[in-house]
Order: sequence, then C-alpha cells, then structure tokens
Amino acid sequence: MRIRVLLAFMLVAATMAAQDFKLNESGYYTAGSVDVMAFSDFYPEGHQGGVSILMKDRRVASNGDIRMEATPGQWQPVPKQLKREIVGNAIVTTLCYPDSSRHLTGFNPMVYPDYQVIYKVRVEPQDDGILVTVDLDKPVPDFLLGKVGFNLEFYPGDLFGKPWIMDNQTGIYPRQPNGPLMRTQPNQQHIGNFHQAGKPLANLKQLNGKGYSPMIADDIIAEPYAVGRKFTSCPDDPVGRLTIESFTGDLKLYDGRMNHNNGWFVLRSEVAKGATKGAVRWKITPAHDRERYWFHLPVIQTSQVGYHPRQPKRAIIELDTRLSPQDGTTLSRIDTDGEHVVKRLNPTLWGKFLRYNYYVADFSDITEPGLYRVNYGMTMSSVFRIAEDVYDRGVWQPVIEYFLPVQMCHMRVAEKYRVWHDFCHMDDALMAPAGNHIDGYDQKPGLSKYAELQKVPGVNVGGWHDAGDFDLRIESQAGEAYILALAYEAFHPEIDVTAIDQQKHIVEIHEPDGRNDLLQQVENGALTVVRTYQALGRLYRGIICNNVRQYVLLGDASAMTDGVSGNEDDRWIFTEDNPLRALSTVAQLAGASRVLKGFNDALAAECLQIAKDVYEQTAVSGWAESAKLQAAIELWLTTGEQPYLDFVLDRQEMIVRGISRTGWCAARLVQKITGSKDKRAKKFVADFRKALEGYKTQLDSQSAETPYGVPYRPSIWGAGWDIQRFGFEYYFLTSAYPNIFPAETVYNALNFVLGCHPGSNNASFASGVGAKSATVAYGLNRADWSYIPGGVVSGTALIRPDFPELLEFPFLWQQTEYVLGGGSSHYMFLVLATQQLLQQ
Repeated sequence: MRIRVLLAFMLVAATMAAQDFKLNESGYYTAGSVDVMAFSDFYPEGHQGGVSILMKDRRVASNGDIRMEATPGQWQPVPKQLKREIVGNAIVTTLCYPDSSRHLTGFNPMVYPDYQVIYKVRVEPQDDGILVTVDLDKPVPDFLLGKVGFNLEFYPGDLFGKPWIMDNQTGIYPRQPNGPLMRTQPNQQHIGNFHQAGKPLANLKQLNGKGYSPMIADDIIAEPYAVGRKFTSCPDDPVGRLTIESFTGDLKLYDGRMNHNNGWFVLRSEVAKGATKGAVRWKITPAHDRERYWFHLPVIQTSQVGYHPRQPKRAIIELDTRLSPQDGTTLSRIDTDGEHVVKRLNPTLWGKFLRYNYYVADFSDITEPGLYRVNYGMTMSSVFRIAEDVYDRGVWQPVIEYFLPVQMCHMRVAEKYRVWHDFCHMDDALMAPAGNHIDGYDQKPGLSKYAELQKVPGVNVGGWHDAGDFDLRIESQAGEAYILALAYEAFHPEIDVTAIDQQKHIVEIHEPDGRNDLLQQVENGALTVVRTYQALGRLYRGIICNNVRQYVLLGDASAMTDGVSGNEDDRWIFTEDNPLRALSTVAQLAGASRVLKGFNDALAAECLQIAKDVYEQTAVSGWAESAKLQAAIELWLTTGEQPYLDFVLDRQEMIVRGISRTGWCAARLVQKITGSKDKRAKKFVADFRKALEGYKTQLDSQSAETPYGVPYRPSIWGAGWDIQRFGFEYYFLTSAYPNIFPAETVYNALNFVLGCHPGSNNASFASGVGAKSATVAYGLNRADWSYIPGGVVSGTALIRPDFPELLEFPFLWQQTEYVLGGGSSHYMFLVLATQQLLQQ
C-alpha cells in the first residue's frame, strides 16, 4: 500500500520538475513546489506582503518592497498601495510614500521622512526565475541615499544553522544577531510635513523616550553579514535553494533582529543616486532540481485532545490538488501490546478550499474508550483519546490554573520555584496628556477632572495584562470578566488551585485558598473597572505605558516601571467619550454583578450601580441603540426591573432585524418571558423565533463554505478568536432553541481550535492542551520562544490569496498572540459548553 502511494506521488511530481513559472487563476506565479506572490497581501508591519516566496509550502521570504531603512520594524513607515494590476504576464503594483493618514497619527503612529515618491514594482517570469523591477517617479534625495532600498525579508525560524553564499563569501544563519554594529544618521532628522489637518497628533519626543527607541530603526544597526551581487540561501537544499542576483547594485545581507527582537533577516539593495527607471532589478531563481520532487504532504486534522464517546468524530484529510486519494485510510486503537486497526475508513470528498482538496473520514460509531490514531498512507494523526472524561482535566482548566493568574496585573505571581512576574505597576497611574498615543489610545482634552500627568489614586488594583503589551483596556477587562461570569452562570465549574490575595497583591499558583478561582478572576476584572471609575468619576479607556520602549518590553512586567509613584516611568490612564463602548461595559458589569453576589457583595453592588448610572447617562439614537439593547437585557436579567424590559420590547424590531448580532444575547431574555400575557412579549417571542429560523439558514450556508462546519472566512489575522466567539454566542442559541440550532456546531468550533483547521500545522491553538499544541507563542515570555499554559493563540492566518499559515514563531502577533477579553475565556467556555451538551 505505502509503496503504491509513494509511486503515485512520484509520478505526479515528475511532471512538475523544472517547470517555468506560470501565472495561475489566483493571481500569483507557480512552478512545481515554488509560488511567488506579488502584493496580494499588504501588512508589511507584520512581515506580510510585497513580493513573497513560498517553497515546499513554507513562506521563506516576504515583504519584498521599497523601504526607508535597512532593517525596519513594525514602527517604521510603510508605503501606501495604490493599485495592483496584471499586465500581460506581469504583476504591476503602484505604491507611494508617504501614507499621510499614518504620519504621526493613527492606531500606531509612524514617522515619514521628507520624501514623496510614487513607484511601481513589476514582477514577471524570466527564464527559470522571476524578474523584479522597480521604477521611481523621482530620485532619492541625497539625505536618504543609502537608506532607501528594496528589501526582501527572510523568515528566520527555518534558517537557524542553515548556510548561505554571497559571491565568494559564505556563512551560517545565526540563532542570535551578532555584531559588529554601525551607526547611521536616523531618518528622524528629516521628518516630512505630512500630518493631515484635523487628525490627532502624536508627541514624537514622548514616544521616542530616552535611549534606545523602537521608533528609530536606523541609528544603530548591525553591519551586513555580506555584500555582493549574487546571493544564495540554503545552497545545500536541492529543492529549497533560493538565488537572488542584483543587476543594479550590491546586495547586502542584514540581521533585522539587531535593533528589533522580532526582526527577520533582510536582503536589500540600495537605490543609487539619480536612479529612477529601473532603479532596482533583481532576478529571483528558486531551485528546480530534476532529480528530486516535492508535493504537499497529506495532513490529517483531528482534535489533539480527543472526543467524548457520544460526540461526532471526523478526521479532515488535506491533500495536494494534484494527487488522487489513496485507499487504506484506517482508524487504529493503541493498546498495551501495540496498534490495531479497528475500522477501515472511507473518506468522502468535501471539495477544494483555499489551495487544497479536503476529504472527511467519519468514525462517529467508535465509542469504546481508549487511545486512537488515524492513518492515511504514510501519514499519521496525533494520538487522541475517546473517553467519557476527555474534557475533565487539563483542557479548560489551564485557562484558570495558569493563563489568567500569570496575566494578573498589580500582583506578584509565583508558581512554586518559578516567579512569573514580580510586583508590577504598583505606581499606576498618571492622567494622560491630550494627544494621539499608541495602540489606539487617544486622549481628548477636557474629559478628566485631573490635570495632565497628575497622579490618579487608587487605580493600582485588579486587571490583566493584555497578552503581549501589558496594557489594561476596558473592553479586555470588563469583557473578560463578563465571559467568565456567563461561564460560571451557565456551568458552575468548581476549581480551586490558586491563592489570590488582592490586599497583599500576591498570587500563588497551585496553592488553594478555599475560594473558587473562576469567581476570583471575575472579581479581578471587575476591580480595575470599578476602582478606575470611582477615581475618575467616569469609565476609563485603559492604562498603558507612556513610550514605545516600555511598550515593546519582553519579560517581567515589573521591569516596566520602578514602582515609585509620580515619576516619568509611570503608566498613563486614559478616558474617552465613547457611548458604544460605555454601553458594552454596562452589559458586562451587570453580568459580572450577578455572579459576584454572594462572593463579594460589596463589589457586586458597585458593579451594578455603575452599570445603572452609565446606562442612564449614555444617550444614543438610531442604529446605535442596538448597543443599548444588550445593556438593557443584562440589566433586566440582573434586576428584573420593568424599565429595562420595556426598552427591549419597544425595540424588538431592531433585535429581529439584527438577529445575527443580537440573537445570542436576547435568547436568554426571550426564554424568561415566554408564556407572558403581555401582547408585546407574545409578539416578540413569536417574531424572534421566526427570525432565528432565517438566521439558521444563513449559518448553514456560511458553514457549508468550508469543511470545518463553522462559518470561517480566513483573513490576515488568524480566525481562531472569531470562531471561538462564534461558538460562545451559538451556545446560547442551542441551549435555548435546540430544535433549531443543533449542538454539533459548538463541537465543531471547539474542534477547530483543538486541531481541525487548515494547513500543515494542525496543532491545538490552546497552549499546553492536547498531544500537539502552540508552545511557541506571542506572550510575555515570547523572547524565550516559550508559552503560557491555557493561553490561546490567534491561530492559522491567511497569506493571501490562498495559503493557510501557522508558523512556530513567537513574534507574529497575527498568528500566535494571546489576548484578553475573549480568546482563552471563549475557548474555556466552549469546552464547558461541550461537556454540558454531551451530558444532556
């Protein structure tokens, strides 16, 4: 059997050897095992976009484009893409500098040097390679010579220990960046006047801070490892070798990690003085070896944890579209004496999704407890369990046992020998000055009773660090407490493995304290929202560090500030006038107050009172009233007071029209008023159910677009968080209307997170959960290429137009970042929901 499979693979692959590049229907070039994409993506600050090269279904190089520095990071200026078109057999993309919408303003402000240029990047096949040509509409000014160049970034994770050749020079890609260093004049000495009138303005001096600044990427960089005209990466790999030749100037190999820990290796050539037409010309030649062949190896996607006996069980098999399915797919049971086939599976074709064909192998009839594995030819799945207690230990618990305790702010967090972080941010916080800051923080004048940089007392309590950035933003804090509260309300899980002392600011993991850990975490989220409201007299936007050097901190959160209040390293607290966010917080505080009652009565009462006050103070109209509906629903569920129900019933048509957004939340209220004699209530109950039936048809159509049984439309960011949120919301529909919404969709959402997702990396997104999981993640310990148990990464992302990717790399936030206000808590909710539904 396996010999036949191998021969079939070789026969197909032989037809692919040494092919010239062809432009396919998806709009990129392909030849055998190599794909070259040109500006299908545009996310350069995330190392994604420009000219990208995939070899053997691995992205080896990306972001091929004109840049203003040798080794830019996420804070450096990026171009604006104006147009991408296919001209004959070429892909021609028009771009420009600056993008004035991002100059010293926006979510993360950038600083553009004083150079306005429109340029075209032309990518086209030539012989056995790809020719890249760059035309500028004006030459580079003298002060930017040596700075402006064409960069191509090489993904470092696959290159450590691999060789390279530059002309007659050789080297090995190092695991860490190595000196010597070189100094250059930073581009910030020549800032352009591009700020758009009326847009908020960032304080560049403040963002730069003192000493090293990530905002400045070009004052001190590593000297290039080599300079030459012809560069070959991985010359020892006959199907992974990549050669690049420059016809217009020297190539230089830099290490971008020298001034940005999350940098990549960079190959670049500088634009010469006076050059415009053909300012850059490169020939990119990937290996074409006639003796060796490659194809996308089959991937078996199963839950890395396993299945409950009564749960539907399906393996998803991902195949190269050039290959036909093979006989011999089996399910094996693993016993003390070895592996035994218990079922011969017959995978059925689902169809093509993204770039692969997918087959589904059902083994739902297997219910006997044990260890199992799916085999397809020479490919094996991870070993998984079938058991009644499959979700009972080490599946949802790590979220409460590890992840949330580790993320707790204003605490010292220890786990036996280990200290995750020492006392942190005890000097919070100073009132933020007006202006555009970073990470979406923008303080408007006149909103606070405190003067700029005045100490705001009493806010150094509660909260969780945003997973990678250490800030506390209200939607993460209140949102996390809300999800946890609904989980406790629905499932009442009992767990006590952590001691949390809010008075002493100490957390001891694996030291029980006689209090429910989940409720202690609801308390922790409520505390930061309530105490900041009491201090400011209004809701906060969040608390964040005051410069970019602090923002990019890797490691112990206690190192960000010195713990002494009133000096220049203190974090800033922001407030805002945002009715929609305020009303979301109302709903979240109302939900938290329900479960805190009887656990922390004083805090429960404070949550509810703040929710009521903000509800009354926040006026909205038109479509924005939909935000007030959730607030009214949660307040009614908490208090039973008639005005909140009246608000909902008076706007029932809005709920019915927006059923895809409002249905999950309103379902709990509708169940409680079913049977009411009130005419408005009767009409609402009937219309609501009818609308849900229409919504179910919509969901069925969306779920049928992929082999995974859930609505899933891949994007630049991994879709794991969105699918978990969908599953969380869907639970309330299936629990209230099981005849309309079958429980299987909840199981599908959980299975997606636990390993049933596209691409060759079928790891569980939940770190430390399952046979294979994301154990390199974008958390506080990412610099150590490590993870936090129970953290859930963003997951498989899309390299547009059709390549699913989940790299084992700690610095790609769009694939491996943890998050608060969802993510892990939604995942935990899904596991608990699955347990409950399977017991019914």
